[in-house]
Amino acid sequence: MTMSADQHASRTAKPLLGKKILITRPRERASRFAALLREEGAEPVEVPTIQIVPPDSWEPVDRALTAIHTYQWLIFTSVTGVQAFFGRFDAQHRRRADLQGLSICAIGPATADELRARGMQVAVVPSEYRAEAVAESLAAFPLQDVRVLIPRAAVARDVLPRALEARGARVDVVEAYRTVLPSADLAPDLCRLFEQGGIDAVTFTSSSTVTNFVTLIGETDLAPLLRDTVVACIGPITAETARSYGLTPTIVAREYTVPALARAIVEYYQGPIGA
Repeated sequence: MTMSADQHASRTAKPLLGKKILITRPRERASRFAALLREEGAEPVEVPTIQIVPPDSWEPVDRALTAIHTYQWLIFTSVTGVQAFFGRFDAQHRRRADLQGLSICAIGPATADELRARGMQVAVVPSEYRAEAVAESLAAFPLQDVRVLIPRAAVARDVLPRALEARGARVDVVEAYRTVLPSADLAPDLCRLFEQGGIDAVTFTSSSTVTNFVTLIGETDLAPLLRDTVVACIGPITAETARSYGLTPTIVAREYTVPALARAIVEYYQGPIGA
């Protein structure tokens, strides 16, 4: 069917007009993504597949904070890691002066912005926002016997600490937060959304969002359920996780950021396939 001039103008102005797009990231992190999609005409549907909670014990973080003056590098691999670390830091009434002399590395621009908002200077932000690129960026610095602290989630890839240790660094990884399944009563809602055919695209912003999505859906074969749904991933690692569960990512952001993922979704629907 041929588009009318008015329909074409609306699609050009709002390329995601009428598209229901599922956001699976944690509720407290979803609002910015939802706003970006809404600006382009989409109807964001927020169904978080992960929930961020404190670690089982703060003791490892507290030990690191007590010995913070012995570290040379502090590395953050997510915005959540920054929020969790400084939440505990401030709760213990520590001073920013305690962090003087530490070099700080952030995995990407959003993480760096979160640090700068807290008055911290960021020494390194790799051009590619993943663990391998962080290790490569730090290779320019002497690492032999250098102490490195990485506050992060309990479940995370070991690529970064192993790469730094291979260059002689002494790395401490401390659990600053955990990502867990949200309430199990989300599962029926998720299934119903897809069974009704109302979701045009589902977005994944981490491997955890994929894994928990699959757990909550509880389907052994996701292909029939998602046959009319575009799968959009923030980057290649998340996309690979999606493939491991039998999903086929159609959209993978070139930059591993939420704004870049939003742009990639817009570009897809502006193109001939989504026209």
